[in-house]
Amino acid sequence: MRTKTHRFAGTAAVGVLLLAASACGSSNNSSSSSAEGEAVRGGTLNMLGAGDVDYMDPNVSYYSIGYLNLRMWSRQLFTYPAVSSDATTAVPDLATAIPTEANGGISKDGMTYTITMRKGVKWNTDPEREVTAQDVVRGVMRTCNPVQPFGGTPDFADLIVGYQSFCDGFAKVGQSVDAIRNYIDSASLPGVVAKDDHTVVFKLTHPATYFVDMLTLPAFSPAPKEVLNYLPGSTSLGQHEVSDGPYQVDTWDPTKQIVYTRNPAWDSATDPVRHAYVDRIVVDETVSQDSTQLQLQTGTDTADMEWDNFPPPSQLPNLINTDDPNLNLGESFSTNPYLVFNLESPNNSSALNDVRVRQALEYGINRDHIIQVYGGPDVNTPLTQVLPPGIVGSEPNNPYPYNPDKAKQLLAAAGHPDGLTLKFLYRNSSEGNRKAFATVQQDLAKVGINVVGVAVPNADFYTKYLQVPDAARRGTWDIALAGWGPDWYGNAALSFFKPLFSGQPSFPPLGSNFGFYNSPRTNTLINEAATATTESQAAQLWAKADVQVMKDAVFFPITDPKQANYHADQVNGAVYIPAIQNFDPTNVWLSSDAQGG
Repeated sequence: MRTKTHRFAGTAAVGVLLLAASACGSSNNSSSSSAEGEAVRGGTLNMLGAGDVDYMDPNVSYYSIGYLNLRMWSRQLFTYPAVSSDATTAVPDLATAIPTEANGGISKDGMTYTITMRKGVKWNTDPEREVTAQDVVRGVMRTCNPVQPFGGTPDFADLIVGYQSFCDGFAKVGQSVDAIRNYIDSASLPGVVAKDDHTVVFKLTHPATYFVDMLTLPAFSPAPKEVLNYLPGSTSLGQHEVSDGPYQVDTWDPTKQIVYTRNPAWDSATDPVRHAYVDRIVVDETVSQDSTQLQLQTGTDTADMEWDNFPPPSQLPNLINTDDPNLNLGESFSTNPYLVFNLESPNNSSALNDVRVRQALEYGINRDHIIQVYGGPDVNTPLTQVLPPGIVGSEPNNPYPYNPDKAKQLLAAAGHPDGLTLKFLYRNSSEGNRKAFATVQQDLAKVGINVVGVAVPNADFYTKYLQVPDAARRGTWDIALAGWGPDWYGNAALSFFKPLFSGQPSFPPLGSNFGFYNSPRTNTLINEAATATTESQAAQLWAKADVQVMKDAVFFPITDPKQANYHADQVNGAVYIPAIQNFDPTNVWLSSDAQGG
């Protein structure tokens, strides 16, 4: 997700995807024991990348690489399994079962969820301590902390009873460790209650058939009391995190290296999802995209999997044409990448606040040119509206076919006949990002717009720019190359519109409405769709909201891509998990003659 958070890494943030993760083209989507032979335990899994997590904090992270990191050491009530045919179907993790009305987990009115947790799951504290329902409550409370709140809170701010009121109070307590701890310890959240040590009850303001899928978000991870000794999202917390997963964070040197070792408190009998075949996982965050691909293909046992580097787009055609068995192309059902326009920018006399200027950008950018630099149309389906096909409410809509003459006319009508100068924010470690910037620069030059690059490291793109309101309001950037996928699967349009386009509640840092778009018409449609009583009614309303967002020209969708991932020959059992935008490190194993180092 989403975020990406989110949330997407390849060209954007956090993100997560929709529906079944299918292997398109070459793939190696096996699980457990297979034609590759019986799983082998032991060894060091070496992962190579060029960037870091957003936050080493489950209740705060909203980025696909953050989610990949959390897969190793943090567990949720529900998660996604390393099973290629079901990688987007939520299964119990800390919970004992999927709640239904039949088993008493969901009330008849659909507004109360009672979830029973597994016994015997332990934190790696000294002494070891059981993970409880109280820890789940504490985790949900932390999501809207006043220091670094979770970027996807618009998904559930008005869904969980009392959550918004709790968060409003939280915003007033100050940003010290003591103030945050005292508020969490003393305040109540009526919509999330620990009935006993192993039963947590969620109360909703309206029925939400997607709620179990929403609970797969790491934001809902339990939080041990020890985290209250540190500021949320801080480096010091990340270097002292407590684990309930198969691995623990042994060391974290931000932007350089992460080392995970086995968690002695983890019991495989309590974890139906993660096999944890390798003994150790080492992430090198200093390797370029090209070098990562070269090392994975060379056959060294110190290069096993990608971290946040994916196959360079320029190499994809050859990998596909040669039917490389180590390449996987997974469906994404995302808008990744997309261009977001900064409506708060003071540059050019606040020109981007004029819809005519934004519409000129829509007409002046050639989508086909950008798709080509990302590997071509075989792996990048053009997207011309908010919702990708497959998401409830998606309907074809192409309001801005490429038309540079129309772009010039709109610029002149808006009072800019001589053009503009715009700042383009992108991540320079990505080949696709670099080439996309150059392509947009060339396209817009044809309509009189000068585009200046603002190249930043992967780790800074969100945390120091898009999630920082002052960066937008100072005009640090005018256009940014981001990306998005749904926070869960199935009926997931809400997880596009609530975080990205729902006005003030979705402004950073609480949301991911990076361009500060606020339309009363769109807000009304979003609220009506979110509370619709039937899926068909919701679909119609989401489609209308989609049309309105495109009419207001606040972002430029580019593609609903297939996600490319690559692993070395010695990696077995590699199953692509859309939610982490990668193969699942907790379920791969290494060939016995290539155990890493």
